[in-house]
Amino acid sequence: MPDMRFAPPNPLRIADRASGLNAVSVRGYNERLVLSLLLQSKDITRLEIGERTGLSAQTVSVIVRSLEQEGLIAKGEAQRGRVGPPTVPLSLNPEGAYSVGISVGHRQVEVVLVDFVGSIRSRTVLPFSTARQDTNHPQFMSAIAKAIADLPQHLHARIAGIGLALPGDQAELELTPMAARERFDALQEEVEREIGYPVYVQNDITAAAGGESMFGVAKHLSDYLFFYLGARLHSRLILNHQIYNTAAAVSFDVGILRLEDEIKRSGGSPSELWERGADWPSFGEAETAWQRELVEQMKSSIGALKQFVPLASVVLSSYAPQSVCKAICRELEQAMPGISAIAGNIERSPKAVGAASLPFSSRFMVE
Repeated sequence: MPDMRFAPPNPLRIADRASGLNAVSVRGYNERLVLSLLLQSKDITRLEIGERTGLSAQTVSVIVRSLEQEGLIAKGEAQRGRVGPPTVPLSLNPEGAYSVGISVGHRQVEVVLVDFVGSIRSRTVLPFSTARQDTNHPQFMSAIAKAIADLPQHLHARIAGIGLALPGDQAELELTPMAARERFDALQEEVEREIGYPVYVQNDITAAAGGESMFGVAKHLSDYLFFYLGARLHSRLILNHQIYNTAAAVSFDVGILRLEDEIKRSGGSPSELWERGADWPSFGEAETAWQRELVEQMKSSIGALKQFVPLASVVLSSYAPQSVCKAICRELEQAMPGISAIAGNIERSPKAVGAASLPFSSRFMVE
Protein backbone atom coordinates (compact mmCIF):
# COMPACT_ATOMS: atom_id res chain seq x y z
CA MET A 1 0.00 0.00 0.00
CA PRO A 2 1.20 3.56 -0.59
CA ASP A 3 2.42 5.48 2.43
CA MET A 4 -0.12 7.96 3.76
CA ARG A 5 0.85 11.36 2.51
CA PHE A 6 -0.80 13.08 5.46
CA ALA A 7 -2.75 12.13 8.56
CA PRO A 8 -5.95 13.56 10.13
CA PRO A 9 -7.45 16.14 10.34
CA ASN A 10 -9.37 15.73 7.11
CA PRO A 11 -8.14 17.95 4.26
CA LEU A 12 -9.39 21.52 4.53
CA ARG A 13 -9.58 24.14 1.82
CA ILE A 14 -7.78 27.41 2.31
CA ALA A 15 -11.03 29.04 1.21
CA ASP A 16 -12.77 27.65 4.30
CA ARG A 17 -10.59 29.76 6.57
CA ALA A 18 -9.18 32.67 4.62
CA SER A 19 -10.67 36.12 4.68
CA GLY A 20 -11.28 37.44 1.22
CA LEU A 21 -11.21 34.05 -0.52
CA ASN A 22 -14.20 32.62 -2.32
CA ALA A 23 -15.50 29.61 -0.38
CA VAL A 24 -16.76 27.87 -3.52
CA SER A 25 -13.30 27.78 -5.09
CA VAL A 26 -10.40 25.36 -4.80
CA ARG A 27 -12.68 22.45 -4.10
CA GLY A 28 -13.15 20.37 -7.22
CA TYR A 29 -10.98 17.79 -8.84
CA ASN A 30 -10.47 19.92 -11.93
CA GLU A 31 -9.16 22.88 -9.93
CA ARG A 32 -6.72 20.57 -8.15
CA LEU A 33 -5.73 19.07 -11.48
CA VAL A 34 -4.85 22.50 -12.92
CA LEU A 35 -2.92 23.51 -9.79
CA SER A 36 -0.98 20.23 -9.87
CA LEU A 37 -0.10 20.81 -13.51
CA LEU A 38 1.07 24.37 -12.82
CA LEU A 39 3.21 23.10 -9.97
CA GLN A 40 5.02 20.75 -12.33
CA SER A 41 5.15 23.05 -15.35
CA LYS A 42 5.84 26.73 -14.92
CA ASP A 43 4.59 29.19 -17.54
CA ILE A 44 2.11 27.12 -19.52
CA THR A 45 -0.85 28.49 -21.44
CA ARG A 46 -4.56 27.76 -21.22
CA LEU A 47 -4.29 25.90 -24.52
CA GLU A 48 -1.54 23.66 -23.10
CA ILE A 49 -3.58 23.06 -19.95
CA GLY A 50 -6.49 21.90 -22.10
CA GLU A 51 -4.26 19.64 -24.19
CA ARG A 52 -2.65 18.02 -21.15
CA THR A 53 -5.79 17.64 -19.02
CA GLY A 54 -8.44 16.94 -21.64
CA LEU A 55 -10.58 19.77 -20.29
CA SER A 56 -12.53 21.95 -22.70
CA ALA A 57 -11.35 25.49 -23.45
CA GLN A 58 -14.41 26.89 -21.67
CA THR A 59 -13.80 24.76 -18.55
CA VAL A 60 -10.15 25.78 -18.44
CA SER A 61 -11.10 29.45 -18.74
CA VAL A 62 -13.59 29.18 -15.87
CA ILE A 63 -11.06 27.38 -13.64
CA VAL A 64 -8.23 29.77 -14.45
CA ARG A 65 -10.42 32.80 -13.80
CA SER A 66 -11.53 31.38 -10.46
CA LEU A 67 -8.01 30.46 -9.33
CA GLU A 68 -6.72 33.85 -10.42
CA GLN A 69 -9.41 35.56 -8.35
CA GLU A 70 -8.34 33.44 -5.40
CA GLY A 71 -4.79 34.71 -5.88
CA LEU A 72 -3.46 31.17 -6.33
CA ILE A 73 -2.20 31.64 -9.89
CA ALA A 74 -0.71 34.57 -11.77
CA LYS A 75 -0.45 35.60 -15.40
CA GLY A 76 2.87 36.26 -17.10
CA GLU A 77 3.57 38.69 -19.91
CA ALA A 78 1.77 38.02 -23.17
CA GLN A 79 3.93 36.21 -25.72
CA ARG A 80 3.42 37.08 -29.37
CA GLY A 81 3.86 34.31 -31.89
CA ARG A 82 4.05 34.39 -35.64
CA VAL A 83 0.32 33.78 -36.09
CA GLY A 84 -2.76 34.23 -33.98
CA PRO A 85 -3.35 36.26 -30.83
CA PRO A 86 -0.67 36.49 -28.13
CA THR A 87 -0.54 33.69 -25.56
CA VAL A 88 -0.43 34.37 -21.84
CA PRO A 89 1.66 32.00 -19.69
CA LEU A 90 0.29 31.00 -16.28
CA SER A 91 2.11 29.94 -13.14
CA LEU A 92 1.45 29.45 -9.45
CA ASN A 93 1.50 32.66 -7.45
CA PRO A 94 4.25 32.20 -4.81
CA GLU A 95 2.20 34.35 -2.41
CA GLY A 96 -0.99 32.42 -3.08
CA ALA A 97 -0.43 30.09 -0.12
CA TYR A 98 2.12 29.38 2.58
CA SER A 99 2.93 26.46 4.82
CA VAL A 100 5.03 25.75 7.89
CA GLY A 101 7.18 22.61 7.87
CA ILE A 102 8.75 21.01 10.92
CA SER A 103 11.32 18.23 10.96
CA VAL A 104 12.27 16.56 14.23
CA GLY A 105 15.71 14.99 13.91
CA HIS A 106 17.96 13.25 16.40
CA ARG A 107 20.10 16.34 17.03
CA GLN A 108 17.86 19.27 16.20
CA VAL A 109 14.46 20.52 15.13
CA GLU A 110 14.07 22.57 11.95
CA VAL A 111 11.13 24.91 11.34
CA VAL A 112 10.64 26.50 7.91
CA LEU A 113 8.05 28.72 6.30
CA VAL A 114 7.68 28.09 2.57
CA ASP A 115 5.63 29.76 -0.13
CA PHE A 116 3.45 28.10 -2.76
CA VAL A 117 6.41 27.18 -4.97
CA GLY A 118 8.54 25.79 -2.14
CA SER A 119 10.91 28.71 -1.56
CA ILE A 120 11.99 28.99 2.06
CA ARG A 121 10.89 32.35 3.49
CA SER A 122 12.22 31.76 7.01
CA ARG A 123 14.12 29.01 8.82
CA THR A 124 14.89 28.28 12.47
CA VAL A 125 17.10 25.52 13.88
CA LEU A 126 16.72 24.37 17.50
CA PRO A 127 19.48 22.07 18.77
CA PHE A 128 18.54 19.40 21.28
CA SER A 129 20.16 19.53 24.68
CA THR A 130 22.72 16.81 25.34
CA ALA A 131 20.75 15.90 28.46
CA ARG A 132 18.30 13.13 27.58
CA GLN A 133 15.57 14.46 29.87
CA ASP A 134 15.81 18.10 28.77
CA THR A 135 13.29 19.43 26.26
CA ASN A 136 13.26 22.39 23.91
CA HIS A 137 9.47 22.28 23.66
CA PRO A 138 8.80 25.92 24.70
CA GLN A 139 11.33 27.13 22.13
CA PHE A 140 9.79 24.70 19.61
CA MET A 141 6.36 26.33 19.95
CA SER A 142 7.92 29.79 19.84
CA ALA A 143 9.76 28.93 16.63
CA ILE A 144 6.49 27.90 14.94
CA ALA A 145 4.80 31.10 16.11
CA LYS A 146 7.77 33.14 14.87
CA ALA A 147 7.66 31.48 11.43
CA ILE A 148 4.03 32.59 11.11
CA ALA A 149 4.81 36.04 12.49
CA ASP A 150 7.49 36.46 9.81
CA LEU A 151 4.65 36.81 7.31
CA PRO A 152 2.83 40.14 7.07
CA GLN A 153 -0.43 39.98 8.97
CA HIS A 154 -2.61 40.21 5.87
CA LEU A 155 -1.05 36.98 4.53
CA HIS A 156 -1.72 34.88 7.63
CA ALA A 157 -5.07 33.82 6.17
CA ARG A 158 -3.15 32.18 3.33
CA ILE A 159 -1.34 29.71 5.56
CA ALA A 160 -2.60 26.31 4.42
CA GLY A 161 -1.43 24.47 7.52
CA ILE A 162 1.54 22.97 9.30
CA GLY A 163 3.38 19.81 8.26
CA LEU A 164 5.17 17.71 10.85
CA ALA A 165 7.82 15.16 9.85
CA LEU A 166 8.68 12.66 12.59
CA PRO A 167 11.27 9.87 12.53
CA GLY A 168 9.81 6.42 12.03
CA ASP A 169 13.00 4.38 11.88
CA GLN A 170 13.53 2.69 15.25
CA ALA A 171 17.30 3.13 15.17
CA GLU A 172 16.96 6.89 14.62
CA LEU A 173 14.16 7.16 17.15
CA GLU A 174 16.52 5.80 19.76
CA LEU A 175 19.00 8.56 18.90
CA THR A 176 16.38 11.22 19.60
CA PRO A 177 16.32 12.55 23.20
CA MET A 178 13.79 10.66 25.30
CA ALA A 179 12.11 13.87 26.42
CA ALA A 180 11.34 14.68 22.77
CA ARG A 181 10.16 11.15 21.88
CA GLU A 182 7.71 11.12 24.77
CA ARG A 183 5.85 14.09 23.25
CA PHE A 184 5.47 12.68 19.73
CA ASP A 185 2.04 11.10 20.20
CA ALA A 186 0.53 14.35 21.48
CA LEU A 187 2.49 16.74 19.26
CA GLN A 188 -0.08 17.13 16.50
CA GLU A 189 -2.87 17.96 18.93
CA GLU A 190 -0.63 20.30 20.95
CA VAL A 191 0.49 22.30 17.93
CA GLU A 192 -3.05 22.59 16.58
CA ARG A 193 -4.34 23.75 19.94
CA GLU A 194 -1.58 26.29 20.62
CA ILE A 195 -0.91 27.59 17.11
CA GLY A 196 -4.41 27.33 15.63
CA TYR A 197 -3.72 25.77 12.22
CA PRO A 198 -4.40 22.21 11.00
CA VAL A 199 -1.38 19.91 11.38
CA TYR A 200 -0.53 17.09 8.96
CA VAL A 201 1.84 14.37 10.23
CA GLN A 202 4.07 12.12 8.17
CA ASN A 203 7.07 9.86 8.46
CA ASP A 204 10.12 12.07 7.84
CA ILE A 205 11.58 10.04 4.96
CA THR A 206 8.26 9.87 3.14
CA ALA A 207 7.84 13.61 3.72
CA ALA A 208 11.29 14.28 2.21
CA ALA A 209 10.38 12.17 -0.82
CA GLY A 210 7.12 14.08 -1.22
CA GLY A 211 8.94 17.42 -1.01
CA GLU A 212 11.46 16.41 -3.68
CA SER A 213 8.58 15.27 -5.88
CA MET A 214 6.62 18.50 -5.39
CA PHE A 215 9.36 21.12 -5.36
CA GLY A 216 12.66 19.48 -6.33
CA VAL A 217 14.46 17.61 -9.09
CA ALA A 218 11.89 14.79 -9.08
CA LYS A 219 9.05 17.06 -10.27
CA HIS A 220 9.07 15.50 -13.71
CA LEU A 221 9.80 11.92 -12.65
CA SER A 222 6.90 9.53 -12.20
CA ASP A 223 8.96 6.41 -11.33
CA TYR A 224 12.22 6.38 -9.39
CA LEU A 225 13.97 5.12 -6.27
CA PHE A 226 14.41 7.79 -3.63
CA PHE A 227 17.33 7.69 -1.20
CA TYR A 228 17.63 9.95 1.81
CA LEU A 229 21.10 10.30 3.28
CA GLY A 230 20.93 11.39 6.90
CA ALA A 231 22.26 9.80 10.05
CA ARG A 232 21.41 6.56 8.24
CA LEU A 233 20.56 5.76 4.61
CA HIS A 234 16.85 5.36 3.82
CA SER A 235 14.89 4.65 0.66
CA ARG A 236 11.40 4.87 -0.79
CA LEU A 237 10.05 3.60 -4.11
CA ILE A 238 7.99 6.03 -6.19
CA LEU A 239 5.75 4.56 -8.91
CA ASN A 240 3.33 6.71 -10.88
CA HIS A 241 3.98 9.56 -8.41
CA GLN A 242 2.89 7.39 -5.45
CA ILE A 243 5.32 6.81 -2.58
CA TYR A 244 5.66 3.18 -1.48
CA ASN A 245 7.27 1.82 1.63
CA THR A 246 8.55 -1.44 0.13
CA ALA A 247 10.37 -4.31 1.77
CA ALA A 248 13.54 -2.74 0.36
CA ALA A 249 12.70 0.61 2.00
CA VAL A 250 14.61 -0.06 5.16
CA SER A 251 17.35 2.01 6.74
CA PHE A 252 20.99 1.10 6.48
CA ASP A 253 23.82 1.88 8.84
CA VAL A 254 25.95 3.54 6.16
CA GLY A 255 24.79 7.11 6.68
CA ILE A 256 26.53 10.18 8.03
CA LEU A 257 26.79 8.63 11.50
CA ARG A 258 29.00 5.93 9.98
CA LEU A 259 31.19 8.60 8.37
CA GLU A 260 31.44 10.40 11.70
CA ASP A 261 32.66 7.20 13.36
CA GLU A 262 35.21 6.60 10.59
CA ILE A 263 36.58 10.14 10.87
CA LYS A 264 36.92 9.87 14.64
CA ARG A 265 38.63 6.50 14.27
CA SER A 266 41.18 8.05 11.94
CA GLY A 267 41.85 10.88 14.42
CA GLY A 268 39.96 13.63 12.54
CA SER A 269 37.32 16.13 13.65
CA PRO A 270 33.85 15.54 12.16
CA SER A 271 32.13 18.64 13.61
CA GLU A 272 31.21 20.07 10.17
CA LEU A 273 29.15 17.01 9.26
CA TRP A 274 26.02 18.19 11.02
CA GLU A 275 26.07 21.86 9.98
CA ARG A 276 23.35 22.57 7.42
CA GLY A 277 24.64 24.41 4.38
CA ALA A 278 28.32 24.08 5.33
CA ASP A 279 30.88 22.67 2.91
CA TRP A 280 32.76 19.65 4.15
CA PRO A 281 36.54 19.71 4.24
CA SER A 282 38.29 16.72 2.74
CA PHE A 283 38.12 13.82 5.16
CA GLY A 284 40.61 11.80 3.16
CA GLU A 285 40.51 8.02 3.06
CA ALA A 286 37.75 7.86 5.71
CA GLU A 287 35.36 9.68 3.36
CA THR A 288 36.52 7.76 0.29
CA ALA A 289 35.95 4.39 1.98
CA TRP A 290 32.58 5.56 3.29
CA GLN A 291 31.43 6.63 -0.16
CA ARG A 292 32.40 3.25 -1.60
CA GLU A 293 30.42 1.45 1.10
CA LEU A 294 27.45 3.79 0.61
CA VAL A 295 27.40 3.25 -3.15
CA GLU A 296 27.63 -0.53 -2.68
CA GLN A 297 24.56 -0.44 -0.44
CA MET A 298 22.66 1.69 -2.94
CA LYS A 299 23.66 -0.72 -5.72
CA SER A 300 22.37 -3.64 -3.67
CA SER A 301 19.00 -1.94 -3.07
CA ILE A 302 18.61 -0.99 -6.72
CA GLY A 303 19.59 -4.48 -7.87
CA ALA A 304 17.03 -6.09 -5.58
CA LEU A 305 14.23 -3.85 -6.87
CA LYS A 306 15.22 -4.14 -10.53
CA GLN A 307 14.23 -7.81 -10.40
CA PHE A 308 10.62 -6.65 -10.08
CA VAL A 309 10.54 -2.99 -11.21
CA PRO A 310 12.24 -1.56 -14.34
CA LEU A 311 14.08 1.22 -12.50
CA ALA A 312 16.00 3.80 -14.51
CA SER A 313 16.19 6.80 -12.17
CA VAL A 314 17.49 7.39 -8.65
CA VAL A 315 17.21 10.57 -6.58
CA LEU A 316 19.55 11.18 -3.65
CA SER A 317 18.35 13.77 -1.13
CA SER A 318 20.35 14.99 1.83
CA TYR A 319 21.34 17.99 3.92
CA ALA A 320 24.94 17.02 3.12
CA PRO A 321 26.65 19.42 0.68
CA GLN A 322 25.36 19.03 -2.85
CA SER A 323 28.93 18.54 -4.08
CA VAL A 324 29.11 15.40 -1.92
CA CYS A 325 25.74 14.13 -3.20
CA LYS A 326 26.74 14.75 -6.81
CA ALA A 327 30.00 12.83 -6.30
CA ILE A 328 28.03 9.89 -4.87
CA CYS A 329 25.63 10.03 -7.83
CA ARG A 330 28.50 10.02 -10.33
CA GLU A 331 30.05 7.02 -8.63
CA LEU A 332 26.71 5.19 -8.63
CA GLU A 333 26.18 5.87 -12.34
CA GLN A 334 29.65 4.52 -13.12
CA ALA A 335 28.93 1.41 -11.08
CA MET A 336 25.47 0.87 -12.64
CA PRO A 337 25.30 1.72 -16.36
CA GLY A 338 21.74 2.52 -17.39
CA ILE A 339 20.88 4.18 -14.07
CA SER A 340 20.47 7.95 -13.96
CA ALA A 341 21.36 9.20 -10.46
CA ILE A 342 20.31 12.76 -9.60
CA ALA A 343 21.26 14.79 -6.52
CA GLY A 344 18.27 16.49 -4.91
CA ASN A 345 18.18 20.28 -5.00
CA ILE A 346 16.28 20.96 -1.78
CA GLU A 347 19.37 21.79 0.22
CA ARG A 348 19.79 22.25 3.98
CA SER A 349 16.25 21.32 5.02
CA PRO A 350 14.79 18.58 2.77
CA LYS A 351 12.73 16.95 5.53
CA ALA A 352 11.30 20.25 6.79
CA VAL A 353 10.44 21.42 3.26
CA GLY A 354 8.91 17.99 2.65
CA ALA A 355 6.82 18.45 5.78
CA ALA A 356 5.70 21.85 4.48
CA SER A 357 4.51 20.19 1.26
CA LEU A 358 1.93 18.12 3.17
CA PRO A 359 -0.74 20.83 3.62
CA PHE A 360 -0.33 21.83 -0.04
CA SER A 361 -0.74 18.20 -1.16
CA SER A 362 -3.80 17.73 0.98
CA ARG A 363 -5.61 20.94 0.16
CA PHE A 364 -4.67 21.84 -3.39
CA MET A 365 -3.19 18.95 -5.37
CA VAL A 366 -4.46 15.82 -7.08
CA GLU A 367 -3.46 12.74 -5.11
